[in-house]
Amino acid sequence: MLSDKTLISDIKAIISKSRDDAIRAVDHQRTLMYWHIGKRIFEQEQQGKDRADYGKYLTGYIARELEPEYGSGFSRRQVELFRQFYRVFPIANALRSQLSWTQYRLLMRLDAEEQREFYIAETIKNNWTSRQLERQVFSNLYERLLLSNDKESVLAVAKREKMPSDAKEIIKDPMVLEFLGLKRESAYYEKDLEGAIITHLQEFLLELGNGFSFVARQKRIHIEGDEFFVDLVFYNRLLQSFVIIEIKTHKLTHQDIGQLQMYVNYYDRIEKLPHEHPTIGILLCASKNDAVVKFTLPEEQKQIVASQYELYLPTEKQLLDEVNKELDSYVSKGGVE
Repeated sequence: MLSDKTLISDIKAIISKSRDDAIRAVDHQRTLMYWHIGKRIFEQEQQGKDRADYGKYLTGYIARELEPEYGSGFSRRQVELFRQFYRVFPIANALRSQLSWTQYRLLMRLDAEEQREFYIAETIKNNWTSRQLERQVFSNLYERLLLSNDKESVLAVAKREKMPSDAKEIIKDPMVLEFLGLKRESAYYEKDLEGAIITHLQEFLLELGNGFSFVARQKRIHIEGDEFFVDLVFYNRLLQSFVIIEIKTHKLTHQDIGQLQMYVNYYDRIEKLPHEHPTIGILLCASKNDAVVKFTLPEEQKQIVASQYELYLPTEKQLLDEVNKELDSYVSKGGVE
């Protein structure tokens, strides 16, 4: 009788990996095929550049010739996408095999090259599915990180050109929690929000960002006979530090900040190992006053972060308004922090 119990599981893992690799390879070849078709269309289009409507005529003609033989994958809309694909990503060697055609279609909607670079790097680094990438794009992940960061830092962390040294480099404000399914107009308690986060922990980890892992819920701590409960405890391997999250469904107060500071101090003095970095505290709140946060905490402190949560996806205008508000604040201070 065979004593090695891992034989079958190992073989199954090999089969699964080989299938996944084969699917990825086929999809990449399909992506390259679409790129080459787009390049050929673009070259042909340039020959008739004196005719304003030549591009529309060309894609319509190609679709009529190909669709009957090759199916709806070569409809006029698809052929137009092939042309756009080449124009947005003009270098074949730069196409990444880790990205699917579905993901490239999504990336083509983005106007800025920096945005595309960011989402490509994050997709590869985190092995995002098409659905996960779509959610991050539609929740304006890039723009939200820019609210507390500069563009170069965001891109450098995404592309692993630098490790994050500050919690604000990876923690978003606001956090978008539309996946919890909680309605804006309904009344709920902090335990409801906490329970929904645990139920949707995988999605919450995706929203938190890179390097987070779940440690505990309602972590009990004892301080000189008094008992306290920390809402959520995570660990971030990039920052090499514990991350404590306190949930507040009301507008943030200085008492809330003081409570979280006590938890952070406890973890720093009792739980943290010598090689680990200082504990990070996140106040996840319904509303906040940045001035209250600023004047409650010591200057230059980097351990406590207040992040407002949203229960629905922000519109592009809302994010743009926030970015402009940050820029106005920066300019009013003379361009220095």
